[in-house]
Amino acid sequence: MKLNLNEIIKATSAEILKSNTKNNDYEFSTDTRSIKQGEIYIPLKGESFDGENFIEIALKSGASGYFTSDKNKFFDNSQIILYVKDTKEAYLQLANYYKNKIKPFTIAITGSSGKTTVKEMMYSVFKNAGKTVKSELNHNNEIGLCQTLSALKSDTKYLIVEMGMRGLGEIELLSKYAQPDIAVIVNAGSAHIGRLGSLLNIAKAKFEITKYLSDNGILITHDNKLIKQINDNKHKTIYFSLEDKNLNIKEMTSESCFFEYKGNDYKLNVAGEHNIQNSLSVIEAGLYSGLTPELIKKGLEEFTPIEKRWDIQEINGFKVINDSYNSNPESVKAALNTFLSYTPKPKAVVLGDMGELGLNEEEYHTQTGKFLEKFDCDCLLTIGELAKYIKPENIKTIHFENKIELANYIKNNFEKGTNILFKASRFMKFEEIIEELKK
Repeated sequence: MKLNLNEIIKATSAEILKSNTKNNDYEFSTDTRSIKQGEIYIPLKGESFDGENFIEIALKSGASGYFTSDKNKFFDNSQIILYVKDTKEAYLQLANYYKNKIKPFTIAITGSSGKTTVKEMMYSVFKNAGKTVKSELNHNNEIGLCQTLSALKSDTKYLIVEMGMRGLGEIELLSKYAQPDIAVIVNAGSAHIGRLGSLLNIAKAKFEITKYLSDNGILITHDNKLIKQINDNKHKTIYFSLEDKNLNIKEMTSESCFFEYKGNDYKLNVAGEHNIQNSLSVIEAGLYSGLTPELIKKGLEEFTPIEKRWDIQEINGFKVINDSYNSNPESVKAALNTFLSYTPKPKAVVLGDMGELGLNEEEYHTQTGKFLEKFDCDCLLTIGELAKYIKPENIKTIHFENKIELANYIKNNFEKGTNILFKASRFMKFEEIIEELKK
């Protein structure tokens, strides 16, 4: 992202406290550890840090200037000093101004689960239609949005942004500065219910993505009764679901699926009805954007899950499926249904805690155990303070307090060739169990 001083002032309405330079183009940095010569430093603030305490370090590292929310933070060796009330808001304003210079067609994605998968599917499709930029890794908050918008190039045709949230108002803020042309709500489930208090509040938080849709924008959303309840119908809406009469699932395996949708055949090299459902939002976005079914089909077939999302590995004679990037009641049931319905025996499941489920967290885990009872599974291993409540009556279940003991139990008791699904919230660090299995 490069902007000249006039553009910076226009974007942020900053007050110039000092300016001893020509109207050059400037880049920006929020990190003194990686700042480059001539960049303007944007000091951000958080609960436990204040970037304004590092302005002097930024200048010594080569910054040509800085933003500040404190007029007393005045360093004579700076060429440019810009005063704003809120440095994070200034960063968002700069990123939005730059985005509006490039004018990419913008797709914003949110959901209780699956939003990163949909983002990656969307990127796999749209990159074949033109220069495409996507949110990287977990860049789904305000700072991540700024970093994504800053990565735009003059020839960027499509922008795909993921929007996460931990409370009401957060997605609205992201929508304000992303200004999407397509808003996708993958689903609205019970993830973060501990923070938002009810499923209705979760749906309201997800629906905030439509607040700043472009005039001709469209909402593509899962056919969710709460979303339908709060939909103000200000924008055209397309609903998608596995119950759609235009969908025909032709074949499903533990590693792929084939289906027909609206008269066209598609293939995914990843398993699960939930992934078919995810892909329907991508197909609808592609068709709305003018992409051909052939191009969409090619992109979906090229899609591969990222690390810890249905990541299939052969480890010491076991076939391991690591789906432990995140977990909530809906996503764990989808993973269990896919794995236990389409994976050959012998098969076992390793489950850990699901986080941020509020006062009913124990009950959600108990319900997972009840859900498991309708499947044929050779063994269930659990670990975590909440996972101990997952106790299906018809499946051999062993609870562990230690990850090394769990890994050793697998190595010493499971027969070679066993298929094993790992599913838990990210804080459980299931990758440590998998690393033990590799030893």
